[in-house]
Amino acid sequence: MEPGSADSSPNDTRVSVDRIPTLEVVILIGLQGAGKSTFRGQRFVETHAVVSKDLIRDHRRPERRQQRLVMAALASGMSVVVDDTHSSVQERAGVIATARSCGARVVGYFFESPLHECAARNQRRPARTRAPDVGLLAAARRLVAPSKAEGFTELLTVRTLPDLRFDIVPFGGINDSQ
Repeated sequence: MEPGSADSSPNDTRVSVDRIPTLEVVILIGLQGAGKSTFRGQRFVETHAVVSKDLIRDHRRPERRQQRLVMAALASGMSVVVDDTHSSVQERAGVIATARSCGARVVGYFFESPLHECAARNQRRPARTRAPDVGLLAAARRLVAPSKAEGFTELLTVRTLPDLRFDIVPFGGINDSQ
């Protein structure tokens, strides 16, 4: 008997499993200026808690603080979007482990943006939000495409189009083990 059906009593407190929303942790992966924060604002601002190291930059241990914020959001029943470069496997590992320990789906969005386009968008940012060129170049050197073997439930590729629109396609990177 399905809760809410004609055969169920008004006091039936059972919940249908297909009606329980699955928590997810979205990990944005890409260089500064790739469009991650704009994408986040367009796609997740209404549905996910936002965790970004840019918002906790002055914290003594931003990595630890980020993990605690992800854990707190999941514990409260809220899905999370983590907005950072996540250039390397090691930089993604902590967020993935936290998400998995809470039973959340882990969805990675890999921003496939050429360095010269990221640098140009970065230069158009206000000075207070602009990444230093040396930081952008360092992130580009560290950038490793994600792989499902890291623990992602799903991986998608995002291409930033003119006027900050986005094309999302299934991930097909060389490290992909789907």
